[in-house]
Amino acid sequence: MKTILIKGGRVIDPASSLDAEFDVLLRGGKVAAIEAPGKLKGNKDEEIQVIDARGLVVAPGLVDIHVHLREPGQGYKETIASGTAAAAAGGFTSVCAMPNTIPVNDSPETTRWMQSADRGAVVRVFPIAAATRGSAGEALSEYGSLKAAGAVAVTDDGKPILNDAVMRQSLAAAARAGLPVIQHAEDTRLTVNCSMNAGPMAFALGLRGMPVEAESGLVDRDIRLLAEFKDARPHLHVAHVSTAAALESIGRARRNGLRITCEVAPHHFLLTEEAVGLYNTNAKMNPPLRSAADRDAMVAGILDGTVDAIATDHAPHATHEKEQEFERAPNGITGLETALGLSLSWLHKTHKLPLTRVISLLSTQPAAVLGLKGRGSLAVGSFGDVVLFDPAKEWVFEASQSRSKSKNTPFDGVTMLGKVHTTISEGRVVFAAE
Repeated sequence: MKTILIKGGRVIDPASSLDAEFDVLLRGGKVAAIEAPGKLKGNKDEEIQVIDARGLVVAPGLVDIHVHLREPGQGYKETIASGTAAAAAGGFTSVCAMPNTIPVNDSPETTRWMQSADRGAVVRVFPIAAATRGSAGEALSEYGSLKAAGAVAVTDDGKPILNDAVMRQSLAAAARAGLPVIQHAEDTRLTVNCSMNAGPMAFALGLRGMPVEAESGLVDRDIRLLAEFKDARPHLHVAHVSTAAALESIGRARRNGLRITCEVAPHHFLLTEEAVGLYNTNAKMNPPLRSAADRDAMVAGILDGTVDAIATDHAPHATHEKEQEFERAPNGITGLETALGLSLSWLHKTHKLPLTRVISLLSTQPAAVLGLKGRGSLAVGSFGDVVLFDPAKEWVFEASQSRSKSKNTPFDGVTMLGKVHTTISEGRVVFAAE
């Protein structure tokens, strides 16, 4: 492993309150030193790779706490190797993989399998295990053994826990194990055979719509259960929030002292249900694209600090799966290679969110949400996870050139701001722009 000296860049590290020109030295896979330009020389007997970062931002590697890597079981959509290659191209050095695999990741064996070097990951993979066996919503998985195997949270993801008693048990068991419970907030009893947001667009297209209450109602239920605990202090994390009502409840619960966090995906702070157009399956996802008012509430929640993290919900599907009738097509879009560019274009340029806040939402804060120690920071001793990007460079995303095996995105051909130059994972260069 080479020693890497990153010279002359604008170092932005929200965790250390740094925003100035520095040189950064990486040695042995860790951050070894950060000094004023020209002061770092390295040792005489070591091979040093020098990266000229003039004109670039040097930031902690991005952390995505919500991705679907499809392995084991659905390698035709994505593999851990291809998904992490896409992550590296997007500036991500840590990804947290959801358990809706085949078989469902509800065992230490599968958790360890996903982290094996044989999978060919180029960035660090942190498995998120199933909250219940088989994600069936009944018997709990073994949280302690899953954590020991490397799981960083538990969730049933797209099969939300609807039974009050089971969710209460999950919160209690997760608190004992020191794991967050991630909830995909959807009362599926209200969304049977629904394929987009309930609203004028669904009516015009003749499609069944998902009411906002399906999301906000389950968030309110979970908050009520969370409030029952006095000493255990479970950590509830709400995945991909998409409605103003749910976000309002989360903010209120936090002000009342509950341990609750949330994430928003770029497509939910950028697009509305209008993107479905004439049955565009690359704009079909769950939660669905919502109204303009909901979209604006996501932006407001990011700006005022209610939102803890930006997460992609990277959900690759094969072309033949998306190229069918809208109601039959699977939910989900890819997102690892577009998250930074979309966030800089929309949040930083349009809504004037400071660059350090954008980086924090994509790196420092998500690492903190799931307790990924040594990630999301450039402090000396942290892992050598670094992204270098040009914050002023405009570029066009071409899905055909994606490193993901799947191309299902509504952002094909979209001009974005902020091009990734180099991604370094644990002291290894894993992506370098041509």
